[in-house]
Amino acid sequence: MLLNRRLWIIFPLLLAVLACKLEAGAAGPPASLTPRPSSTHTVSPSVTPLPTGTPTATSSPSPTATASPSPSPTPTASLTLTPLPSSTPALLTATPTPTQLPLALQMEVFEELWKTVNEEYLYADFNGLDWNAVHEEYRQRIEAGLSNLDFYTAMADMIYSLGDDHSQFHTPEQMAVIDAKYAGELDYVGIGVIISAVPERQRAVILGVFPGSPAEKAGLQIHDSILTVDGQPILDAEGFLTTILRGPEGTTVSVEMQRPGEAPRTVQVSRQRISGSVPVPSMVLTTPGGKRVGYILVSTFMDSTVDDQVGAALEAMTAKGPLDGMIIDNRINPGGYQDVFVGTLRYFLSGVAGHFINRQRESTLDLGKAKDINGSQTVPMVVMVGPDTVSFGEISSGILQDTGRAYVIGETTDGNVELLLEYNFSDGSSAWIAHDTFRPLNHPEANWEKTGIVPDLNVPAAWDLYTLETDPAVKAALDYFDNK
Repeated sequence: MLLNRRLWIIFPLLLAVLACKLEAGAAGPPASLTPRPSSTHTVSPSVTPLPTGTPTATSSPSPTATASPSPSPTPTASLTLTPLPSSTPALLTATPTPTQLPLALQMEVFEELWKTVNEEYLYADFNGLDWNAVHEEYRQRIEAGLSNLDFYTAMADMIYSLGDDHSQFHTPEQMAVIDAKYAGELDYVGIGVIISAVPERQRAVILGVFPGSPAEKAGLQIHDSILTVDGQPILDAEGFLTTILRGPEGTTVSVEMQRPGEAPRTVQVSRQRISGSVPVPSMVLTTPGGKRVGYILVSTFMDSTVDDQVGAALEAMTAKGPLDGMIIDNRINPGGYQDVFVGTLRYFLSGVAGHFINRQRESTLDLGKAKDINGSQTVPMVVMVGPDTVSFGEISSGILQDTGRAYVIGETTDGNVELLLEYNFSDGSSAWIAHDTFRPLNHPEANWEKTGIVPDLNVPAAWDLYTLETDPAVKAALDYFDNK
């Protein structure tokens, strides 16, 4: 799904996401109400997953119970959420608001939300759902009396009933966290890692390490797995991230970790306040044939600093001379905001890149003027994708393939290219509603929502089973540049 600052594209909610999930120990608001598909990674309670898509514009419906959203809602990008043990959205772990919402305000928000879906939802048949019957069902539930927790859970459940695995509802508290994340203002107490659950191997794998964090100082790296914390499993019995990395600032935890290809070992890691932006790791790799190839790991478009960080990485990697190739690793990118997606893509491509289509019209995705950094517009490219490439992560990879700009290596993505628009309501809550789908520029007959992005070369590589040095997809990319 796509969100436009607010526009998002989400890997099946997420959030989406971030697609990356902050360590379970991060402090923050209650867990998201948004349903999470079983194929996605878990998201830390401190971060709400977002859908991905085109740029979003924030607009609030009028405060009346039947008000419609303003004509230019904010598109948002989606994130991936943790799979739920049941078919209903996850419940909040605490009361979302300090005081009870009056019945009149609950009804107002409900009517705003229902009418927004009725008028703006991408699928006019509501995926076979009788939307008028849904209105009657939830109206009766609200009028019977609901606590804040039950009301917000009901609103998330109503959106979840659409069955697209993309559209989401967020409480006012969750939106505050999302806004902070977009601004690159993460602030929590933990060890400084972004992790994702791997329930089939009873572990959480590290997707990112914050520079200067306790985790980095303890030697933890991307691709490492965390098995236990203070002797307790990092995942609960249902395969979800626990909160055992959470704790008071200055305390120390024993982290049992395992690097791919090595035996498990235990390291002592302190907890401290972590703040700043989601890191964008980069480095220059050398092919067997001696070519210099840049590597950038893009783990999300949810952070507004990501595109600038990609630009800085390109500057740094080309400071001593031009590159012979560029690898963009989107395998754990769940999408995010359209402006970040566009800002990143514009280093490698410019102009019209495709179209968004909804119930009323078609609009052009124009990346605008190129931002060339020392040959970034022409350098040969490989984009790596996989099942956790979602939303704008998915669309950006597909665009680079569709335009002939990049060779794609990895595994077929799941297909999640709906654009989400963000609609804000009277109580400060928000809904990201699937509003558009994407049509590629050069292959308009393609349906990425159905097929996903199919790589030019299929190379499976589970994130927790390989280091960067042993990663078969990275090796395949380096061989590709040597053979060009």
